[in-house]
Amino acid sequence: MNYVFIVLIEFYPSWLAMTREERGKRANELKEIILKYPEVHVRFFDAEALPGKDYTDIIFCETNNVQKYHYMWEELRDHPVYTEGHMKIKNVIMGIEEAYKKFEEDSFNNN
Repeated sequence: MNYVFIVLIEFYPSWLAMTREERGKRANELKEIILKYPEVHVRFFDAEALPGKDYTDIIFCETNNVQKYHYMWEELRDHPVYTEGHMKIKNVIMGIEEAYKKFEEDSFNNN
């Protein structure tokens, strides 16, 4: 089954107070963590200039391996960008692609 996680993130002014060079360095460190999990396809969307409540960025994660998704976030949450309070996960919206089809398949095959 294919899962999608829409992760709403808020970056705080302390993030913007860093130089662009420092933000780029830390962003690259986060990307290195993400690249360790090729099972999770990750896309980034900037939302700060658009209407949105309590979030500045959207991270779209797609995977068929929820365990690897979880492990990736465990590592990301251990990084100083998170632990030093520069960002916070505000909400996560999760869905399963065409889950009803799998339900129908399993229901009809088990009867």
